[in-house]
Amino acid sequence: MKKMLLLMSMAVGFTVCGGANAAGEYKLNVSSALTLEDPMFKGLNQFKAEVEKRSGGRIEVKLYPSSQLGADEDVLEQARAGAGVAVLVDGGRLAPFVKEFGVLGAPYIANNFAEMRKVVTSPLFESWVEKLRNASGHQVFSFNWYQGDRHLLTTKPVTKPADLAGVRMRTPGAPVWLETVRGLGATPTPMPWAEVYSGLQMKAIDAAEAQHPATYGQRLFEVIKYITKTGHIQLITGLVGSKAWFDKLPADLQKIVREEALKAGDTASNATIDSLKNYEKLMTEKGVKIEEIDIKPFVASTNVVYEKLGYTDLRKQVNAILGR
Repeated sequence: MKKMLLLMSMAVGFTVCGGANAAGEYKLNVSSALTLEDPMFKGLNQFKAEVEKRSGGRIEVKLYPSSQLGADEDVLEQARAGAGVAVLVDGGRLAPFVKEFGVLGAPYIANNFAEMRKVVTSPLFESWVEKLRNASGHQVFSFNWYQGDRHLLTTKPVTKPADLAGVRMRTPGAPVWLETVRGLGATPTPMPWAEVYSGLQMKAIDAAEAQHPATYGQRLFEVIKYITKTGHIQLITGLVGSKAWFDKLPADLQKIVREEALKAGDTASNATIDSLKNYEKLMTEKGVKIEEIDIKPFVASTNVVYEKLGYTDLRKQVNAILGR
C-alpha cells in the first residue's frame, strides 16, 4: 500500500511539474525604439495581454521600450539567429533581404493609414512575407502598426526643397530613407534614433524628420524650432520576429500570435491617429512653430526615389491595390 501511495504521489508531482513547465513554455521579448508613452504601446500592451491569455500562459511576452534590447537592426539579427525576440520595424530595414518591403517607406506612396493597411493586408504583401521567411529567416506577425506621417524637424523655416540644401538631416540607414531625404533636398546622415537629441544639441546634425509621437517622446521640441508638415512618409511598421521561433510554435499558437498582432496593430494605429492633434498642441505650447505648406514641390522632388531604387513597377502594383 505504501509503495502504491508513493507511486501515486510521484505521478501527481510529475503532472503538476509538467503543467508548470507548460506555463511560459515559449518566451517572446518585444523591442521598440519608442518610449512607454508612445501610443504604440497601447497596442503592444494589448498584444502581450491577449497572447498570454489566449495561449493559456504558454507564450510569455515581455516588452522592452527605448531600444533596451539594442538598435532595431541588432534585434533583427537576433531574430535571424533564431532568438525569441520581435521588433517594431519599418520596411526599409527589411528591404536588404526582400527588396519589395522598401516601397512601404517610399515617399508619398499612400495618403493615410487606411491606404497603407490595404497594402499590408493584401495577397501581394503576404507573398513578400513568405519571401522574407525564405530569404532571411524573419517572420512578420503583422505589419499594420501605423506610427503617423513624418514631417521635417528643423531650426529654420522650410517651404521648398532648396531650403534644405546643405542641411545634414538624420535618417535611418536604409536606402529608401537615404534617398528620400536626399530627394527632399537635404544631406542624409544616418544616426540611431536614441542619439538624435544629442546630435541636434551638439550640432552633429542640423535637422531630422519624424512623426509627432516620436518627436515628442524624444523631447526634440527642446532642440528644434520648426515642424514643417510635409507628410513625406506614412510610417507603417511591422512586428517582426524569428521564423525559427515561430515555426516551433504549434499551429494554434501561431494563429494566436498573428491574429493578435493584427488586432493590436489596429489598436495602436487608431491610438496614434487620435493622438496627433494633441501632440501638435503640446509642442506648440513648448514654442515649436508647426507650419502647413504646399507639399507639391516635395512630391515632385522625391519622385526620383522610385526610379533610383527600382521601385517603379512596385509603385504600379501598390497603386492597383489602392484603385489608382
